Amino acid sequence: MTNVSPQNGPLRHFLQFRDLSRGEIDYVLRRAGVIKDKFKRYAPHLTLHDRTLAMVFEKASTRTRVSFEAGMYQLGGSVIHLTTNDSQLGRSEPIEDTARVVSRMVDLVMIRTFEQTRIERFASHSRVPVINGLTNEFHPCQILADIFTFIEHRGAIQGKTVAWIGDANNMSYTWVQAAELLGFRLHVSTPPGYELDATRVGGVSEDVLRQFADPREACAGAHLVTTDVWTSMGYEDENEERRKAFADWCVDAELMQLAAPDALFMHCLPAHRGEEVTGEVIDGPQSVVWDEAENRMHVQKSLMEFLLLGQQD
Repeated sequence: MTNVSPQNGPLRHFLQFRDLSRGEIDYVLRRAGVIKDKFKRYAPHLTLHDRTLAMVFEKASTRTRVSFEAGMYQLGGSVIHLTTNDSQLGRSEPIEDTARVVSRMVDLVMIRTFEQTRIERFASHSRVPVINGLTNEFHPCQILADIFTFIEHRGAIQGKTVAWIGDANNMSYTWVQAAELLGFRLHVSTPPGYELDATRVGGVSEDVLRQFADPREACAGAHLVTTDVWTSMGYEDENEERRKAFADWCVDAELMQLAAPDALFMHCLPAHRGEEVTGEVIDGPQSVVWDEAENRMHVQKSLMEFLLLGQQD
């Protein structure tokens, strides 16, 4: 039997950024603005009344859990929170079986896990939409929030330049997909040995993606400078080695001065001041990291509504 959404359309998942079309991303971002405006005015927006979200965490989380849980409650729904410690996922139940069972009891599933193949296996056996809350390969909800935040502060991101400084990780690969889809330029600068995998980005046009050995060249003229911790979850054993390799990839005032005069700074958090970013930058006037963090909730509310109900008037 082919799975369908509650609106009798094809079942949709959001496992990576390009799972939605440009038009659908534009809609989700516009709708997030409407939903955020109502939130700020304390106006009820209960479009997912009586719907249930299951959140599955195989990686630790602060912002993902709070943003999805608070967002679903604000939409009128309810939330079930699962981890490997309190479910059969931690007892070697095949993830396909978990998907078959959980998706019969809830309306939507968010998963924060390790390999992308794991969330893809779950989604292929789910009867309801599945959202990627983070995998080793992609972090699409965070980039949705980042782009929404840029639009709030500076208008359309099309034609602009985003500079990614640091690791070739799930964030940077998702930025690549977003740049291709939405029509902006991405400058990436990573230390030697930590470059983007050519097999994953080999087909991306140089008009979209340029890689720089020098972070100063990557930041030159950029409208947004963004970074992440040097050691992502799962790579803690490499921490000291990475600290040495990334020492020249700290986003400081000098790098920000090379960017456009009105450039913004973003970081998906948590941040390590004095490592990937200085306190002067992350706590300075160009930083929008707190808006960025809050906006996870608003874009995810819009995304959940879209996956369950389709586009709304």
